[in-house]
Amino acid sequence: MKKVGILGGTFNPPHYGHLLIASEVQESLHLDKIWFMPNHEPPHKQKPESANDQNRLQMLKLAVSGNPSFQIQTIELEREGPSYTIDTMKLLNEKYRDHQFYFIIGADMIEYLPKWYKIDELVKLVQFVGVARPSYSRQTDYPVQYVDVPVIDISSSMIRERLHNGKSVKYLLPDNVIAYIKENHLYGT
Repeated sequence: MKKVGILGGTFNPPHYGHLLIASEVQESLHLDKIWFMPNHEPPHKQKPESANDQNRLQMLKLAVSGNPSFQIQTIELEREGPSYTIDTMKLLNEKYRDHQFYFIIGADMIEYLPKWYKIDELVKLVQFVGVARPSYSRQTDYPVQYVDVPVIDISSSMIRERLHNGKSVKYLLPDNVIAYIKENHLYGT
C-alpha cells in the first residue's frame, strides 16, 4: 500500500511554506509521495483572478521540479465548479485502490472542519494531517493527526501584495517561480 500525502490549495503562487509543509509531513509520516493538488474553484474562498489555472499549474510545476517525491494531481483543476474534498477523495480512492491518502491541512482549516461539506463521511475516506499556523487553534472533534512543522509565516496573499507593491519576494518562493511571475507579468509585476 502506497502512502500518499495530499496538499491542496490555490497555489496562487506556490511558495516555500507549501514546500516546507510537504517535506516535513512526508518525512514525519514516512509517505511515499506528496501530491500537490491545485483546485479550480475552492468552495470556501474566492480565488483571486490575477493568475489563471494554467499559470498556477505552471508555477507549481516549477516549484516542485527539484523533488522527485513531489508530484502534481490535477483532478480538481480539471473539474468545473467548486471542488469539494469528499468528491475528490471518492474519485481518488476508486482510482487508486492501493493507496492510503493523508490530506494535509493548516490549523485555519482545522478550525473550519465542522463546516466542510459532508465532513462526517469524509473522515472515513481519508486521514487528515494538521500542521500549525500562527494564531489558529489545533482543537477539533474530528480525527486529525498532527505533525510539527517549523512555522514560517508566508502566505500567497502576502506575496501577491508584495509583488503588486514592487517589493522583493526573494527567499519567499523559488527563484524559477519568481522568474515565471515576472516573465508573465503576474500580480502587478
